[in-house]
Amino acid sequence: MPPHPPAARAAALVARLCRLIDAAESPPSLAALAAHAGMSRFHLHRLFVAQTGLTPHAWARARRAEKLRSALAAGASVTDAMHDAGYGSSSRLYEGNDLGMTPSRYRAGGEGSDVRFAIAGTSLGALLVAAGERGICAIALGDDPDALASALQQRFARARLIAGDSGFDHLVARVIALVEAPGMGHDLPLDLRGTAFQRRVWIALQAIPPGCTLSYRELAERIGAPRAVRAVAAACAANELAVAVPCHRVVRSDGGLAGYRWGVARKQALIEREAPAGDAGTGQD
Repeated sequence: MPPHPPAARAAALVARLCRLIDAAESPPSLAALAAHAGMSRFHLHRLFVAQTGLTPHAWARARRAEKLRSALAAGASVTDAMHDAGYGSSSRLYEGNDLGMTPSRYRAGGEGSDVRFAIAGTSLGALLVAAGERGICAIALGDDPDALASALQQRFARARLIAGDSGFDHLVARVIALVEAPGMGHDLPLDLRGTAFQRRVWIALQAIPPGCTLSYRELAERIGAPRAVRAVAAACAANELAVAVPCHRVVRSDGGLAGYRWGVARKQALIEREAPAGDAGTGQD
């Protein structure tokens, strides 16, 4: 069995394979990529994940979705954008629904989409909850309810923002309960809108047990991307679902609190609420 390539050679090899995937009309199979790299499928798969945080299939899917978004944003028709991005048929496009909505609606900037929202008070300040067709797409904490509403409006500039009704209040109550007792767990319907790598990080965040914390490096290792510490931190910062996707459970390697988009004081409070007997259970590098 050939030795594992040194770091520089491994990075160059994976970069070459990424360019190969990007240039292909249809995603190359793992066997084809392994043959191109001159190694077994198993070792190619492991090396690719270690370098990018994604499997070759997930990389190809993410890049294809990015091409589709770019083409739609540039004004291409849905049919042309789909073809140019490498979707062989409309069924292939809708299988994953990575856009979070239909391509025509995405092309219109979300126009015609309904986003219901409500703002409530919690012990950690104002809470905004918003949900679309696929589930909760925003949970935000802050000091100014108007600022929270304004940020939501900017994010969904061409969608219809609708004040939640009495039925929506039940969903908001469940989110409030999670803020007040973040260690209780939840089965909230979440709409994770992000890149394939971001969703990989967010899913890993949800697997961190209440009362425990990990460093960004440990989280990167957990998703099989030990060199992607900065990318993992960026994915945590891009999380739009406070508490439900518990990025507050990720800390610096020394156990100190890093930045938190909803305020470091809130991050500290959430960790303390989860910690048994006041011990946050911080992971070590």
